[in-house]
Amino acid sequence: MTDPTIKRIETLLRKPGVIFGAGAAILLLVTALLALAFPLYKPLLSAQFPFSMIVLAVMLALILSATAVCILAERKIAGFTQDRYGPNRVGFWGLLQPLADGLKFLLKEDIIPRHVDKPLFLLAPALALAASLLGFAIIPWAGQVRWPWMPPDAPPLSTQVANLNVGFLYLLAVGSLSVYGVVLAGYASNNKYAFYGGMRAAAQIISYELPLGLGLLVVLLVSGTLQLDQIVQQQAATGVWNIFLHPVAFFLVLVSALAEANRAPFDLPEAEQELVGGYHTEYSAMKFAMFFLGEYVHMITSSALMVALFFGGWHVWGLPGLENVTWWAMLVKLVAYLTKVALFIALFMLVRWTLPRFRFDQLMRVAWQSLVPIGVALLAATAVLTYLGWQHNVWASLAANLLLLVVLLRSAARSKRPVTARQDDLPEVDVRPTA
Repeated sequence: MTDPTIKRIETLLRKPGVIFGAGAAILLLVTALLALAFPLYKPLLSAQFPFSMIVLAVMLALILSATAVCILAERKIAGFTQDRYGPNRVGFWGLLQPLADGLKFLLKEDIIPRHVDKPLFLLAPALALAASLLGFAIIPWAGQVRWPWMPPDAPPLSTQVANLNVGFLYLLAVGSLSVYGVVLAGYASNNKYAFYGGMRAAAQIISYELPLGLGLLVVLLVSGTLQLDQIVQQQAATGVWNIFLHPVAFFLVLVSALAEANRAPFDLPEAEQELVGGYHTEYSAMKFAMFFLGEYVHMITSSALMVALFFGGWHVWGLPGLENVTWWAMLVKLVAYLTKVALFIALFMLVRWTLPRFRFDQLMRVAWQSLVPIGVALLAATAVLTYLGWQHNVWASLAANLLLLVVLLRSAARSKRPVTARQDDLPEVDVRPTA
């Protein structure tokens, strides 16, 4: 029989006024504390280094909080896609479901099997999460800002934590580090299924880094710089986003981002139908959760990168532009950027619950026989346009993309290779019924 106290608490948490009221109270409390401490941190907002540290702390907290929202959104989008209800029992409209999931992982028994390599076994999930958290530091979240109390001759502050000359190459470098966490998890588990999952992850991530790099090289030829803030400023100044110049390059980066994050239909390293649980078979409790937190953070970082490279970053036509560096314009730009990132995350989730998983040989064939040749051809065409000085010409760039697609579709239509779900090297099987 249900405890009356627990029943009253459950009834209370299902009321929307309670949840939204608690959220509003927390928001007001945080705002009041910030207002009281304003004289203390006001000088910190006027210098670039402390301001960058504040941006780092705020965005890190925002991204970690967004993972909880992503958990709820993932399950709601899954329910919508499969024509069913998502979480709707824990709190009003299921809003407390991420909290319940987090408590479940915290309270579950943490099991470490005897046969594992314990130091590497413990290091792997921490490395997978930490590598995913390194990428957001170079994202230009909201352009530049000048506070009202700053001197007129002081330069505006950048909302980018670190403006590196190597730009998005840094993101490629730290993004590829996530493979070490997955491979170490498979190796340290001393389990053949986990080991196969780790090896699949290594092959998959290394393979899809090539089309990802080719797509980014196309953006490099168009913009002439590796710095993300300058790429966003170029798109804001001209009003032409890179997606309108090279949609095929965006497609390469989008597919590669799905594969790099181990998202479906590229989630072969954790294919439960084949590998039990893949590289995290032996993990439990928070160590298990850290792999999926790293996946969500990687998805957020990848979305932020694609927004900066192809969708103008914080730029939206009709909203404050480059010349407006006031504090309220910064907030508008930040909201615009985060909205674009949220739309990309929704696209990632919709793809997961729409497309079936690739077979491993199909996954590798898509990378090496489809995406890499497309990337090389597109890079060569962009190099020709750059040599002619037409890299910013919308019609010339779209014509090159269209010509490439026509050639590829014609080549695929004339191919004599049969379309089959069977692997090429499998023996023929007679499926005729026997007498």
